[in-house]
Amino acid sequence: MTHTTETIPRTHHRVLVTGGGGYLGSVLVRQLLEEGHHVTVLDSFLWQQASLLDCCAFPHFEVVRGDARDEPMVKTLVRAHDTIVPLAALVGMRICDVDPIAAETIMRDGLKLLLAHASPSQRILYPATNSGYGVGAGDAICTEETPLAPVSLYGRLKVEGEARVLERASSISLRMATLFGVSPRMRRDLLVNDYVYRAVHEGSVLFFEGQRRRNLIHVHDAGRAFLHAMDHFETMKGRAYNVGMDDANLTRVQVCEAIKRCIPSFVYVQSGAGHDPDIRDCIVSSARLTATGFRAQYSLDRGIRELIKCYAILPRALYVNV
Repeated sequence: MTHTTETIPRTHHRVLVTGGGGYLGSVLVRQLLEEGHHVTVLDSFLWQQASLLDCCAFPHFEVVRGDARDEPMVKTLVRAHDTIVPLAALVGMRICDVDPIAAETIMRDGLKLLLAHASPSQRILYPATNSGYGVGAGDAICTEETPLAPVSLYGRLKVEGEARVLERASSISLRMATLFGVSPRMRRDLLVNDYVYRAVHEGSVLFFEGQRRRNLIHVHDAGRAFLHAMDHFETMKGRAYNVGMDDANLTRVQVCEAIKRCIPSFVYVQSGAGHDPDIRDCIVSSARLTATGFRAQYSLDRGIRELIKCYAILPRALYVNV
């Protein structure tokens, strides 16, 4: 395995992104490259995705096809970088329940491996999840000081990983809200993405327990949060930060109302005869991150309108994790 030896300005970083070919990773990698950082992606390309093709034109981009649980490979790559973003994971409640062994070995054992070979001076930006708050107490607002009570294997693994990462001085944890929006490695099976898909191709959606709330953030703003953390690392390190929009703690009904404003023919029906296995329900504040100067740039309306265009292009049957 070889690495380029070109000189990178001191304000730029050598960034290792595991799982960089995924939904968030393929957005973040492009953003890092556009900022002039040297980026290496380690990814198994489990979904046969071609999400990083547009990055190949950047001379300071490298890609390694491999597994984040491969110790010799991880050890070599970690030593060659100063900033690490461990995105490698089975992302979401459903896929973790389908294959819990893979979920645990990638998200728990893979992270332990990476931490074992990272030096104290290397920076780690950890992608956590605000699903760790589980079911909130009524209208109480969840902040980073709220006790974590994950209700899924995915949430538990992310909470465990965050605790390990924050034992180091040179780490930041970003607790991601539910993502939405268009990415080179598209995911249709996220709340907003799924409902817009159904609005475009089926004209309607049926759902259960429509008053449960999710905090939302556009995938491009999620990537920008990592860049922001890199730029403000010394003042932000050692803490967790919620990454979401404070004006987007929305119920399923409210998400559907937003979609209907863009697609007036869209019909949505809430049924009382079923149960959604994903019982998350909480209001989340991102005031701590906002206080550092971060601002989201993509509204829910903007994301819905770009998704409508996206689904005019994509095949109907692809782009889901389960």
